[in-house]
Amino acid sequence: MKRVSFNRIFLLLIISLFTFSCSSDLDFNQANNLKLEPVFVANLAYFEIPAHEFVTNGNDQNLTVGSPTVDVFNDAFFKKHLTRAELSFELINTINREYTLDIILQDRNNQPLYKINFNIPAYTGLANPITKTEKFENSKLDLLKRTTKMTFVLRMLPGAALTENSSGNLKLRSDVTAHLIVQ
Repeated sequence: MKRVSFNRIFLLLIISLFTFSCSSDLDFNQANNLKLEPVFVANLAYFEIPAHEFVTNGNDQNLTVGSPTVDVFNDAFFKKHLTRAELSFELINTINREYTLDIILQDRNNQPLYKINFNIPAYTGLANPITKTEKFENSKLDLLKRTTKMTFVLRMLPGAALTENSSGNLKLRSDVTAHLIVQ
């Protein structure tokens, strides 16, 4: 008998504690003031060109590297929420020859919108990565949003002739950092 009444008292005590729980008014309108500022980093382009590819029939030549499609900036979500972007490039030259690199951002009609230029020194025995970050904001960002592809034009500067057996290569790695504001 004592055991049953103790269980009932304990149960009533527990139930009464739940009736006195804390609560406050919830403001669901706070969701209207939500502001997210995500940052995305993604690979943009990569190539590695061996020295012998700059030689055709024993003659040095310039190269145009394929035009990767970069339609991501044409997406409606990105057009609306993209506030800033940085294109970062890293070049490593292990060929004993100087180059220039033009990166041309183009629209749907292959019309140039913007050009990024690099001077790449010849390899002297020590790795010397060349890095560059191009920032896009305001009107410059509008050009990036119209970009649909990129063309890489490599030009050799005067120097020692390359052969089919020349060693070394030219590497490019790049990425994009996109800053968005979603409200």
